[in-house]
Amino acid sequence: MALNFQLNGKTALVTGASRGIGQALALGLAQSGATVVCASSRASGCDDTVEKIKALGKDAYALSADLSDAAATESLAKEALAITGCIDILVNNGGTIYRAPATEFPLEQWKNVMQVNIDSAFILSQVIGKSMIARKCGKIINIASMLSYSGGITVPAYTASKHAIAGLTKALANEWGQHNVQVNAIAPGYIRTDNTQALQDDNERSSEILKRIPANRWGEAEDLQGAAVFLASDASAYVNGHILAVDGGFLAR
Repeated sequence: MALNFQLNGKTALVTGASRGIGQALALGLAQSGATVVCASSRASGCDDTVEKIKALGKDAYALSADLSDAAATESLAKEALAITGCIDILVNNGGTIYRAPATEFPLEQWKNVMQVNIDSAFILSQVIGKSMIARKCGKIINIASMLSYSGGITVPAYTASKHAIAGLTKALANEWGQHNVQVNAIAPGYIRTDNTQALQDDNERSSEILKRIPANRWGEAEDLQGAAVFLASDASAYVNGHILAVDGGFLAR
């Protein structure tokens, strides 16, 4: 039986698709044939991503929602489902980070990070997962982190949320695997994005990180595309509850 990495006829919803990792994932799925619904936190935020996808000759749509708002997140899921009638692939990429020492970390920032990073992933998975279960087919890809494995420094809320993403991935995989719905996660290594700009700008921390990456470079958002296409395609039909590190070997060292 030939492996099928093609996504022709599939529709994907990618959150946080305005730039960085989310934009790269949306483009990667489109290049493999998927129609992509691109979501961001502000109206018109995904215009550039949609233009890039349409330039590939693929269909794309833009939606927006504040992922810290549970009702808005639920509405986003329903809007996305209404566009083509179903969502075959859900990529929970939208996220945020806040840096402060744990003793000084504002509770409101803690709540915001958790709402955006984990609450929204659960809500979107719950709403869209119901339709996947009904159709006996679906792929959910959560975006984890190297901080799903370790504690980080001055990012307690982000770390807690990414540990939670790893747990949610396994919990949903346990329940939904019997319905032919696979739930997996990608744990990006140190990727050049807005979220890691503070680390890139810190010469000491950047040097420490680089020394631990066998690939001897920071990752680029495009480095994650292959993993996403694999987990979104029929080629990964028996992969479930897995957290796939795309980290240049960081965890190996």
